[in-house]
Amino acid sequence: MRAEHDSIPEIALAWHREGLGAAIATVVETWGSAPRQPGSQLAISGDGQIMGSVSGGCVEGAVVDEALEALKDGRNRLLTFGVSDDTAFAVGLACGGTIRVLVEPVGVGQGMTEALLADLVAARASRAPRACRIDLDTWARDLVAPGQDPGIDARFRADRSGREEGGPFICIHNPPLRMIVVGAVHIAQALMPMARACGYDATLIDPREAFASPARFPGERLVHDWPDEAMAALGLDARTAVVTLTHDAKLDDPAIEAALASDVFYLGCLGSTRTHAKRLERLAAKGFSEAQIARIHAPVGLDIGAKSPAEIAVSVMAQITLRLRQG
Repeated sequence: MRAEHDSIPEIALAWHREGLGAAIATVVETWGSAPRQPGSQLAISGDGQIMGSVSGGCVEGAVVDEALEALKDGRNRLLTFGVSDDTAFAVGLACGGTIRVLVEPVGVGQGMTEALLADLVAARASRAPRACRIDLDTWARDLVAPGQDPGIDARFRADRSGREEGGPFICIHNPPLRMIVVGAVHIAQALMPMARACGYDATLIDPREAFASPARFPGERLVHDWPDEAMAALGLDARTAVVTLTHDAKLDDPAIEAALASDVFYLGCLGSTRTHAKRLERLAAKGFSEAQIARIHAPVGLDIGAKSPAEIAVSVMAQITLRLRQG
């Protein structure tokens, strides 16, 4: 499930099909201390509704005006705002950076076609990564899947939209990040909302309903199946992090084995050094290789001297972020 601010293609397509008209604004380049990174998007409807952001509020007003004009004349816009630009000062970009924003009307003139946008939305719904490639000179566009272009594959792995010097702009659309937490313990009570704040679609798995209860985890997605069964139903992929917190072999081991058999980008397991040593013996006895076992982060979390459940959750979230962003 995507948050609204991360559902720009879906929202734009819905507005277009409702007859409101829609345009998409995308940050394509930045210099200096720019407020948003390339790939950040803003959807604008024909009646002036907006969702998302290209500058954290600095230039949105000017972008909306240009988007409404684009819907009328069917022409794309490449807009540049920076501290040396009087217009930028007028709209409030005083952060010291420069941004270039592409504005595309949907289904009009030079803009993105409804068919291409619909294909992108369908791929996103099925958790299939896609890159939208656009030539900023000819406005030619296509969707690229992983494996079709080695240069773009690196961008998928780094979650990095942008363009090479003089090349097309590549907008990366990766599936939402997910976190699967096994064990409805006190650390999970701090980790689940922290994961959501960091943009993860988080699920808590624990067959013990007294532990994984709405009273203890209000508003969280709770699954009361056995971990390996629940994870098979959810599906595991390279945009998923798995954290096991029970240090009970009956619950943790099935989840760990399922994660090791997948391409999840992070697997962290709570437990002392002694507990982990016994865990490694069990995994080796089941035939897991040294390379597979080496993927486990244990004891879980960065060593920051954490003591309380909330501090441990911070250390776990930091380690997941480090793994995601720096490999």
